[in-house]
Amino acid sequence: MIYWDIFLAFFIPGIIGYGGGPASIPLIEYEVVHRYGWLTVVEFGEVLALGNAMPGPIATKMAGYIGFEQGGILGAIVGVFATVAPSLVLMIALLSLLMKFKDSPKVKAMTSLVRPTIAVLLGLMTYRFFDTSYFQLGIIQTVALVVIAYVLLERLKVHPAYVIGGALLYGGIFLG
Repeated sequence: MIYWDIFLAFFIPGIIGYGGGPASIPLIEYEVVHRYGWLTVVEFGEVLALGNAMPGPIATKMAGYIGFEQGGILGAIVGVFATVAPSLVLMIALLSLLMKFKDSPKVKAMTSLVRPTIAVLLGLMTYRFFDTSYFQLGIIQTVALVVIAYVLLERLKVHPAYVIGGALLYGGIFLG
């Protein structure tokens, strides 16, 4: 039953919390402090401060922490899933709607305008990553990582998840 309570405590704020994580914080507080009594107001404030000190979306960090405190690892998974589930459901619904009208001239025009924008944003992100890597790691490691990733992805057709995992492992062992 605790997992269902954890799910509801974070799913409901995700559904009715228009405006993202910061807008849903008072709703999460109501659920975990007043409705379920898992935390006091002071403890909630401390969890909020801890969550704000770490990178990433605040609501998922709070859901993971509170879910873990209430139900262990499975509780953390349930809490995080409940936080992202409303967006996930909406994205699936919108994608199915988009696929239904994919042959529409208006949808084709929209996607033809969105694709270059996404390409530019990804290009800028890649440039920033490369620039940061160059100044923090040096040119030799940066070029070596780029060449290895290129060979693995384009020549050997290794799945990107394995390349990313390998890069994370390399960074954790040799750069951490």
